[in-house]
Amino acid sequence: MIDPRIVFAGTPAFALASLTALVEAGRNVVAVYTQPDRPAGRGRKLTASPVKRYAEEQGIVVMQPQTLRDASAADDLASLEPDIMIVAAYGLILPQNVLDIPTQGCLNVHASILPRWRGAAPIQAAILANDETTGVSLMRMTAGLDCGPVFSTQSATIAANESAGELHDRLAAIGAELLLSDLQKILQGELIAQQQDDSDACYAAKITTEDALIDWSLPSEECQRRIRAYNPFPGAYFFTGDNETALRIKVWQASLVTGVNAAPGEIVKYDADAIVVACGRGALKLELLQAPGKRRGPAHEFISQLDIRQ
Repeated sequence: MIDPRIVFAGTPAFALASLTALVEAGRNVVAVYTQPDRPAGRGRKLTASPVKRYAEEQGIVVMQPQTLRDASAADDLASLEPDIMIVAAYGLILPQNVLDIPTQGCLNVHASILPRWRGAAPIQAAILANDETTGVSLMRMTAGLDCGPVFSTQSATIAANESAGELHDRLAAIGAELLLSDLQKILQGELIAQQQDDSDACYAAKITTEDALIDWSLPSEECQRRIRAYNPFPGAYFFTGDNETALRIKVWQASLVTGVNAAPGEIVKYDADAIVVACGRGALKLELLQAPGKRRGPAHEFISQLDIRQ
């Protein structure tokens, strides 16, 4: 196939890496689908997605339907006459009538080695589960949730102290490289998609703010994984006390401490050198923290602003 007509669907920075790679490689991206502008920041100003901003800079047509379930949305997509639709972290469900429109189907760039960690938050789930490796899959999309046959994968080792944000950036780059490497092979039928083994499937649910509350009764290793998994969103946190005036303190980085025997949640050290909090087993040295309305900073700066031992 010569110069296939590509419609790209994606919203956040993870998707931007794949879109940028396609454009810079000279592929024929005829339109971009991305979610509608959302309120963001302290002023809650309507903000365009990273994918939309880049597409507009490149002069690519941008479509932002609220849903793809309306007949008009399907008609709009059909009018673009796409050969293939490439999807990466789009955030909207593609119904079967939409999946059927591109002549070569719909291809998903997914941030896990399927069937492990289907769903909305595969990067966070891999860290929380203490997986040693993860990666990216190129999958033919079906009506089910990330259950379509897989064309190819690329694995990546998860570093010991890697945050979800750091892993996200690596996987976004890997996904873009894999897409460029294998897209033409897929279009020409040189790669045959393999069905997933549903019995091995794991589901990574969407992250909520409540998920990021640190439970000090857990072992220190698990608390640290939560801090890594929820950095940068929504940010792992704890409260300074049990009353309504308690402050929510975010923890962005922490390291393991052994040899501590204290009640979970007890602050066993609080000085310019370190803030150490006991866990159900072991303890955590809190290294990078943030109080409400303040910028994040190292422990020695944090304690100069606030005393959380009260």
